[in-house]
Amino acid sequence: MGLAKLDYPSPLGIIEVSSTNEYVQSVLFTERKEIIHEKQAETPAVLMECYQQLDEYFQGERLEFTVPYKLEGTAFQERVWKSLASVSFGKTASYKEIAHMAGNEKAVRAVGSTNGRNPICLLVPCHRIIGANGKMVGYAHGIWRKEWLLAHEKEISAKCKISTY
Repeated sequence: MGLAKLDYPSPLGIIEVSSTNEYVQSVLFTERKEIIHEKQAETPAVLMECYQQLDEYFQGERLEFTVPYKLEGTAFQERVWKSLASVSFGKTASYKEIAHMAGNEKAVRAVGSTNGRNPICLLVPCHRIIGANGKMVGYAHGIWRKEWLLAHEKEISAKCKISTY
């Protein structure tokens, strides 16, 4: 079987999710206004699970994604994507910090390029990477989405901290 697709109607626009029967291969914002890929009887369970987890994330009920996914790239790209995945919900890291975690602190531009090629946004949180000066720079899906996602996570994190006391 080829890739199956399912659209998720997020507050930031339609997100197209692609998967095999075993793992998610892409989670990408679209600029489409209409849902094309709807739930079908043959929609893989992993795709349905990703849809559910995205819904929980946007509802403020999920802080971490657990659906299986697969990233394929160069060894450096895979190290960068693994480093991105280590940035916790509600936190940020700089491109320089990610370069250091990926084993080459001088590769800041390469990290930016790899970050922009992340095919699994949200699950691999490229939106949490900011400039060393704290500025919102370089988000393939639009800075406005990056700002919204970071504000969403900050708000949910604050609620979680309040409720734990």
